Amino acid sequence: MTKLSLRALNRATLERQWLLERRSVTALEAIEHLVGMQAQIPLAPYVGLWTRLLDFDPLELAGLLENREAVRGSLMRATIHLMSSRDFLAIRGLIQPRLEREVYSNTTYGRKRLEGVAMPAVLRAGIDRMTTAPATAVELREHLSALWPGHDAPSLAHAVRCLLPTIQIPPRGVWGKGGNPTMTTADLWLDSPITPEPDVDQLVLRYLAAYGPASVADAQSWSGLTHLSEVFDRLDLRTYTTPTSPRPLYDLPTITLPPEDTSAPTRFLPEYDNLLLSHADRTRFYPASTPPDALSRGAILHNGHVTALWKLLQQGKKTATIEIEPITKTSAATRKSLETEAHNLLAFTAPSASTTEVRFLP
Repeated sequence: MTKLSLRALNRATLERQWLLERRSVTALEAIEHLVGMQAQIPLAPYVGLWTRLLDFDPLELAGLLENREAVRGSLMRATIHLMSSRDFLAIRGLIQPRLEREVYSNTTYGRKRLEGVAMPAVLRAGIDRMTTAPATAVELREHLSALWPGHDAPSLAHAVRCLLPTIQIPPRGVWGKGGNPTMTTADLWLDSPITPEPDVDQLVLRYLAAYGPASVADAQSWSGLTHLSEVFDRLDLRTYTTPTSPRPLYDLPTITLPPEDTSAPTRFLPEYDNLLLSHADRTRFYPASTPPDALSRGAILHNGHVTALWKLLQQGKKTATIEIEPITKTSAATRKSLETEAHNLLAFTAPSASTTEVRFLP
Protein backbone atom coordinates (compact mmCIF):
# COMPACT_ATOMS: atom_id res chain seq x y z
CA MET A 1 0.00 0.00 0.00
CA THR A 2 1.20 3.48 -0.88
CA LYS A 3 1.38 5.95 1.99
CA LEU A 4 -0.28 9.31 1.39
CA SER A 5 0.36 12.49 3.31
CA LEU A 6 -2.70 14.36 4.55
CA ARG A 7 -1.98 17.11 2.03
CA ALA A 8 -1.81 14.61 -0.83
CA LEU A 9 -5.14 13.13 0.27
CA ASN A 10 -6.64 16.60 0.47
CA ARG A 11 -5.55 17.51 -3.05
CA ALA A 12 -6.70 14.17 -4.47
CA THR A 13 -10.24 14.64 -3.20
CA LEU A 14 -10.40 18.33 -4.13
CA GLU A 15 -9.41 17.51 -7.72
CA ARG A 16 -12.16 14.95 -8.24
CA GLN A 17 -14.62 17.30 -6.54
CA TRP A 18 -13.70 19.91 -9.18
CA LEU A 19 -12.53 22.36 -6.52
CA LEU A 20 -8.99 22.82 -7.80
CA GLU A 21 -10.15 24.04 -11.18
CA ARG A 22 -13.64 24.91 -12.38
CA ARG A 23 -14.89 22.60 -15.13
CA SER A 24 -16.64 23.37 -18.40
CA VAL A 25 -19.41 20.77 -18.25
CA THR A 26 -23.20 20.84 -17.96
CA ALA A 27 -24.99 21.05 -14.63
CA LEU A 28 -26.46 17.59 -15.24
CA GLU A 29 -23.00 16.11 -15.83
CA ALA A 30 -21.76 17.70 -12.62
CA ILE A 31 -24.69 16.42 -10.55
CA GLU A 32 -24.15 12.91 -11.84
CA HIS A 33 -20.38 13.05 -11.32
CA LEU A 34 -20.96 14.08 -7.69
CA VAL A 35 -23.55 11.30 -7.31
CA GLY A 36 -26.05 13.89 -6.18
CA MET A 37 -25.83 17.03 -4.06
CA GLN A 38 -27.15 17.64 -0.57
CA ALA A 39 -30.22 19.83 -0.98
CA GLN A 40 -32.30 20.24 2.16
CA ILE A 41 -31.39 23.93 1.83
CA PRO A 42 -33.24 24.28 -1.50
CA LEU A 43 -30.85 26.71 -3.21
CA ALA A 44 -27.59 25.30 -1.81
CA PRO A 45 -26.82 23.22 -4.93
CA TYR A 46 -26.74 26.39 -7.02
CA VAL A 47 -23.78 27.67 -4.99
CA GLY A 48 -22.25 24.18 -5.07
CA LEU A 49 -22.37 24.18 -8.86
CA TRP A 50 -21.21 27.81 -9.18
CA THR A 51 -18.08 27.02 -7.16
CA ARG A 52 -17.27 24.00 -9.36
CA LEU A 53 -18.27 25.05 -12.90
CA LEU A 54 -17.23 27.70 -15.39
CA ASP A 55 -19.96 30.19 -16.29
CA PHE A 56 -22.69 28.31 -14.43
CA ASP A 57 -26.16 29.75 -15.13
CA PRO A 58 -28.68 29.05 -12.32
CA LEU A 59 -31.46 28.87 -14.90
CA GLU A 60 -29.80 25.73 -16.26
CA LEU A 61 -30.43 23.85 -13.02
CA ALA A 62 -33.88 25.41 -12.67
CA GLY A 63 -34.70 24.05 -16.12
CA LEU A 64 -33.51 20.56 -15.19
CA LEU A 65 -35.93 20.51 -12.26
CA GLU A 66 -38.85 21.96 -14.19
CA ASN A 67 -38.25 19.60 -17.14
CA ARG A 68 -37.97 16.60 -14.76
CA GLU A 69 -34.41 15.77 -15.76
CA ALA A 70 -33.38 16.27 -12.13
CA VAL A 71 -35.29 15.78 -8.88
CA ARG A 72 -34.95 16.44 -5.16
CA GLY A 73 -35.79 13.54 -2.86
CA SER A 74 -34.81 11.46 0.17
CA LEU A 75 -31.59 9.57 -0.45
CA MET A 76 -28.17 9.36 1.20
CA ARG A 77 -28.29 9.52 4.99
CA ALA A 78 -32.09 9.92 4.70
CA THR A 79 -31.59 13.57 3.69
CA ILE A 80 -32.88 15.52 0.70
CA HIS A 81 -30.55 15.24 -2.29
CA LEU A 82 -30.56 16.73 -5.75
CA MET A 83 -30.12 13.93 -8.29
CA SER A 84 -30.46 13.43 -11.98
CA SER A 85 -33.75 11.63 -12.53
CA ARG A 86 -32.02 8.58 -13.96
CA ASP A 87 -29.72 8.38 -10.94
CA PHE A 88 -32.63 8.74 -8.53
CA LEU A 89 -34.36 5.79 -10.17
CA ALA A 90 -31.13 3.75 -10.24
CA ILE A 91 -29.95 4.46 -6.68
CA ARG A 92 -33.09 4.97 -4.58
CA GLY A 93 -33.66 1.23 -4.05
CA LEU A 94 -30.18 0.81 -2.55
CA ILE A 95 -30.86 3.45 0.10
CA GLN A 96 -34.12 1.84 1.27
CA PRO A 97 -32.53 0.15 4.34
CA ARG A 98 -31.24 3.50 5.59
CA LEU A 99 -34.65 5.08 5.11
CA GLU A 100 -36.29 2.22 6.98
CA ARG A 101 -33.94 2.86 9.90
CA GLU A 102 -34.89 6.52 9.71
CA VAL A 103 -38.54 5.56 10.21
CA TYR A 104 -38.27 2.89 12.88
CA SER A 105 -35.36 4.30 14.88
CA ASN A 106 -36.22 7.99 14.71
CA THR A 107 -36.56 9.49 18.20
CA THR A 108 -39.33 11.85 17.08
CA TYR A 109 -41.28 9.66 14.65
CA GLY A 110 -40.09 6.25 15.77
CA ARG A 111 -41.42 2.76 16.15
CA LYS A 112 -43.41 3.39 19.34
CA ARG A 113 -45.59 5.93 17.54
CA LEU A 114 -46.26 3.43 14.76
CA GLU A 115 -47.19 0.44 16.90
CA GLY A 116 -50.36 -1.28 15.74
CA VAL A 117 -50.29 0.35 12.32
CA ALA A 118 -50.44 -1.80 9.19
CA MET A 119 -47.69 -0.02 7.30
CA PRO A 120 -48.60 -1.43 3.84
CA ALA A 121 -52.02 0.14 4.25
CA VAL A 122 -50.49 3.47 5.28
CA LEU A 123 -48.20 3.48 2.25
CA ARG A 124 -51.10 2.60 -0.02
CA ALA A 125 -53.08 5.50 1.41
CA GLY A 126 -50.10 7.79 0.81
CA ILE A 127 -49.88 6.68 -2.82
CA ASP A 128 -53.62 7.20 -3.26
CA ARG A 129 -53.39 10.75 -1.91
CA MET A 130 -50.42 11.68 -4.08
CA THR A 131 -52.03 10.08 -7.14
CA THR A 132 -54.90 12.52 -6.69
CA ALA A 133 -52.44 15.44 -6.55
CA PRO A 134 -49.01 16.19 -5.09
CA ALA A 135 -49.31 16.82 -1.35
CA THR A 136 -47.62 19.03 1.20
CA ALA A 137 -46.69 17.52 4.55
CA VAL A 138 -49.75 19.15 6.13
CA GLU A 139 -52.07 17.76 3.45
CA LEU A 140 -50.56 14.31 3.81
CA ARG A 141 -50.94 14.40 7.60
CA GLU A 142 -54.57 15.48 7.31
CA HIS A 143 -55.32 12.66 4.88
CA LEU A 144 -53.68 10.00 7.04
CA SER A 145 -55.11 11.38 10.29
CA ALA A 146 -58.64 10.91 8.96
CA LEU A 147 -57.90 7.26 8.17
CA TRP A 148 -55.98 6.48 11.38
CA PRO A 149 -57.46 8.90 13.95
CA GLY A 150 -55.90 7.11 16.91
CA HIS A 151 -52.33 7.40 15.68
CA ASP A 152 -49.73 10.16 15.41
CA ALA A 153 -50.28 11.78 12.01
CA PRO A 154 -46.77 13.34 11.69
CA SER A 155 -45.24 9.89 12.26
CA LEU A 156 -47.47 8.36 9.60
CA ALA A 157 -46.57 11.11 7.12
CA HIS A 158 -42.86 10.74 7.93
CA ALA A 159 -43.10 7.02 7.20
CA VAL A 160 -44.72 7.71 3.84
CA ARG A 161 -42.04 10.27 2.95
CA CYS A 162 -39.22 7.86 3.74
CA LEU A 163 -40.54 4.44 2.77
CA LEU A 164 -41.94 5.52 -0.58
CA PRO A 165 -39.62 6.97 -3.27
CA THR A 166 -40.94 10.48 -2.71
CA ILE A 167 -39.60 13.60 -4.36
CA GLN A 168 -40.23 17.30 -3.78
CA ILE A 169 -41.54 18.90 -6.94
CA PRO A 170 -41.02 22.44 -8.28
CA PRO A 171 -41.26 25.31 -7.61
CA ARG A 172 -39.40 24.15 -4.47
CA GLY A 173 -35.69 24.34 -5.29
CA VAL A 174 -36.12 26.50 -8.39
CA TRP A 175 -33.94 29.62 -8.62
CA GLY A 176 -36.01 32.76 -8.11
CA LYS A 177 -39.05 30.83 -6.93
CA GLY A 178 -40.09 29.03 -3.77
CA GLY A 179 -42.87 27.24 -1.99
CA ASN A 180 -43.64 24.65 0.64
CA PRO A 181 -42.23 21.14 0.12
CA THR A 182 -44.79 19.33 -2.01
CA MET A 183 -44.39 15.59 -2.52
CA THR A 184 -45.23 12.99 -5.06
CA THR A 185 -43.62 9.67 -5.95
CA ALA A 186 -40.97 8.97 -8.56
CA ASP A 187 -43.19 6.77 -10.68
CA LEU A 188 -45.92 9.44 -10.74
CA TRP A 189 -43.54 12.32 -11.52
CA LEU A 190 -41.14 10.52 -13.84
CA ASP A 191 -43.54 7.93 -15.24
CA SER A 192 -41.02 5.22 -14.39
CA PRO A 193 -40.48 2.91 -11.39
CA ILE A 194 -37.26 2.78 -9.43
CA THR A 195 -34.75 0.17 -10.58
CA PRO A 196 -35.77 -3.20 -9.06
CA GLU A 197 -32.20 -4.58 -8.88
CA PRO A 198 -29.85 -1.64 -8.21
CA ASP A 199 -26.10 -2.15 -8.49
CA VAL A 200 -24.28 -1.45 -5.21
CA ASP A 201 -20.87 -2.15 -6.81
CA GLN A 202 -21.40 0.71 -9.25
CA LEU A 203 -22.48 2.98 -6.41
CA VAL A 204 -19.22 2.35 -4.54
CA LEU A 205 -17.13 2.87 -7.68
CA ARG A 206 -18.88 6.16 -8.38
CA TYR A 207 -18.40 7.26 -4.78
CA LEU A 208 -14.67 6.65 -5.04
CA ALA A 209 -14.50 8.50 -8.36
CA ALA A 210 -16.01 11.60 -6.71
CA TYR A 211 -14.85 11.36 -3.06
CA GLY A 212 -11.88 9.03 -2.92
CA PRO A 213 -9.46 7.85 -1.84
CA ALA A 214 -11.75 6.66 0.95
CA SER A 215 -12.23 3.93 3.51
CA VAL A 216 -15.16 1.56 3.88
CA ALA A 217 -16.28 3.65 6.86
CA ASP A 218 -16.16 6.76 4.69
CA ALA A 219 -18.42 5.20 2.06
CA GLN A 220 -20.83 4.06 4.76
CA SER A 221 -20.94 7.56 6.27
CA TRP A 222 -21.71 9.04 2.86
CA SER A 223 -24.41 6.59 1.86
CA GLY A 224 -25.89 5.59 5.20
CA LEU A 225 -25.49 1.94 4.16
CA THR A 226 -23.83 -0.80 6.22
CA HIS A 227 -21.80 -3.94 5.41
CA LEU A 228 -20.00 -2.36 2.47
CA SER A 229 -16.71 -4.09 3.28
CA GLU A 230 -17.81 -7.13 1.27
CA VAL A 231 -18.38 -4.85 -1.73
CA PHE A 232 -14.91 -3.32 -1.42
CA ASP A 233 -13.40 -6.80 -1.07
CA ARG A 234 -14.71 -7.98 -4.40
CA LEU A 235 -13.75 -4.88 -6.37
CA ASP A 236 -10.39 -4.33 -8.07
CA LEU A 237 -9.13 -1.31 -6.13
CA ARG A 238 -5.88 0.41 -5.27
CA THR A 239 -5.11 0.89 -1.57
CA TYR A 240 -3.40 3.66 0.37
CA THR A 241 -2.55 4.44 3.97
CA THR A 242 -2.41 7.82 5.74
CA PRO A 243 -0.73 9.00 8.95
CA THR A 244 -4.10 9.88 10.54
CA SER A 245 -6.13 6.72 9.94
CA PRO A 246 -5.49 3.05 10.72
CA ARG A 247 -7.97 2.04 8.03
CA PRO A 248 -6.83 1.43 4.45
CA LEU A 249 -8.10 3.89 1.88
CA TYR A 250 -9.35 2.57 -1.45
CA ASP A 251 -9.39 4.13 -4.89
CA LEU A 252 -9.94 3.34 -8.54
CA PRO A 253 -6.75 1.97 -10.08
CA THR A 254 -7.23 4.14 -13.19
CA ILE A 255 -7.02 7.48 -11.33
CA THR A 256 -3.70 9.29 -11.06
CA LEU A 257 -3.44 11.55 -8.03
CA PRO A 258 -2.36 15.18 -8.46
CA PRO A 259 0.99 16.28 -6.99
CA GLU A 260 0.62 17.08 -3.32
CA ASP A 261 2.14 20.52 -3.84
CA THR A 262 -0.73 21.48 -6.17
CA SER A 263 -2.13 24.84 -5.12
CA ALA A 264 -5.77 25.02 -3.99
CA PRO A 265 -7.75 28.20 -4.69
CA THR A 266 -10.27 29.75 -2.33
CA ARG A 267 -13.67 28.14 -2.76
CA PHE A 268 -17.03 28.87 -1.12
CA LEU A 269 -19.14 25.81 -0.28
CA PRO A 270 -22.87 25.94 0.49
CA GLU A 271 -24.54 24.62 3.63
CA TYR A 272 -24.23 20.82 4.02
CA ASP A 273 -21.99 20.42 0.98
CA ASN A 274 -21.28 16.72 0.50
CA LEU A 275 -17.54 17.34 0.28
CA LEU A 276 -17.56 17.91 4.04
CA LEU A 277 -20.19 15.29 4.96
CA SER A 278 -19.03 12.27 2.99
CA HIS A 279 -16.18 10.86 5.08
CA ALA A 280 -16.08 9.31 8.55
CA ASP A 281 -12.60 10.82 8.96
CA ARG A 282 -12.80 14.48 7.93
CA THR A 283 -9.27 15.50 8.88
CA ARG A 284 -8.37 15.92 5.20
CA PHE A 285 -10.43 19.15 5.25
CA TYR A 286 -11.01 20.23 8.85
CA PRO A 287 -8.68 21.67 11.45
CA ALA A 288 -9.03 20.24 14.94
CA SER A 289 -10.49 23.54 16.17
CA THR A 290 -13.48 23.44 13.82
CA PRO A 291 -16.72 24.38 15.66
CA PRO A 292 -19.39 21.64 15.86
CA ASP A 293 -21.93 23.57 13.78
CA ALA A 294 -19.57 24.03 10.83
CA LEU A 295 -21.06 21.09 8.91
CA SER A 296 -24.43 22.82 8.66
CA ARG A 297 -23.10 26.22 7.58
CA GLY A 298 -21.56 27.65 4.47
CA ALA A 299 -17.82 26.92 4.56
CA ILE A 300 -14.83 28.56 2.88
CA LEU A 301 -11.90 26.47 1.74
CA HIS A 302 -8.54 28.22 1.68
CA ASN A 303 -5.45 26.24 0.79
CA GLY A 304 -7.72 23.19 0.75
CA HIS A 305 -9.01 23.44 4.33
CA VAL A 306 -12.01 24.98 6.03
CA THR A 307 -10.73 28.37 7.12
CA ALA A 308 -13.95 30.33 7.68
CA LEU A 309 -17.73 30.12 7.64
CA TRP A 310 -20.00 32.41 5.62
CA LYS A 311 -23.57 33.61 5.46
CA LEU A 312 -25.46 35.60 2.82
CA LEU A 313 -27.65 38.42 4.16
CA GLN A 314 -30.04 40.12 1.76
CA GLN A 315 -32.19 43.16 2.55
CA GLY A 316 -34.66 43.23 -0.31
CA LYS A 317 -33.31 43.05 -3.83
CA LYS A 318 -30.93 46.00 -3.66
CA THR A 319 -28.61 45.24 -0.74
CA ALA A 320 -26.62 42.06 -0.13
CA THR A 321 -23.90 41.24 2.38
CA ILE A 322 -21.70 38.22 2.95
CA GLU A 323 -20.57 37.77 6.53
CA ILE A 324 -17.34 35.83 6.97
CA GLU A 325 -16.45 34.25 10.31
CA PRO A 326 -12.84 32.97 10.41
CA ILE A 327 -12.31 29.79 12.45
CA THR A 328 -8.51 29.82 12.15
CA LYS A 329 -5.94 32.58 12.29
CA THR A 330 -5.95 34.33 8.92
CA SER A 331 -3.29 36.55 7.39
CA ALA A 332 -4.02 39.74 5.50
CA ALA A 333 -3.35 37.90 2.22
CA THR A 334 -5.80 35.14 3.18
CA ARG A 335 -8.49 37.68 4.04
CA LYS A 336 -7.94 39.41 0.72
CA SER A 337 -8.43 36.11 -1.12
CA LEU A 338 -11.61 35.36 0.86
CA GLU A 339 -12.96 38.86 0.21
CA THR A 340 -12.30 38.65 -3.54
CA GLU A 341 -14.12 35.34 -3.89
CA ALA A 342 -16.95 36.62 -1.67
CA HIS A 343 -17.53 39.49 -4.10
CA ASN A 344 -17.60 36.97 -6.95
CA LEU A 345 -20.24 35.01 -5.06
CA LEU A 346 -22.26 38.18 -4.44
CA ALA A 347 -22.23 38.88 -8.17
CA PHE A 348 -23.73 35.41 -8.68
CA THR A 349 -26.28 35.33 -5.86
CA ALA A 350 -27.38 38.98 -5.95
CA PRO A 351 -26.73 40.27 -9.49
CA SER A 352 -29.30 43.06 -9.20
CA ALA A 353 -28.06 44.42 -5.87
CA SER A 354 -26.83 47.99 -6.10
CA THR A 355 -25.04 47.78 -2.73
CA THR A 356 -22.88 44.80 -1.73
CA GLU A 357 -20.58 44.30 1.20
CA VAL A 358 -18.20 41.69 2.58
CA ARG A 359 -18.06 41.85 6.35
CA PHE A 360 -15.59 39.95 8.55
CA LEU A 361 -16.75 38.89 12.00
CA PRO A 362 -14.32 38.51 14.92
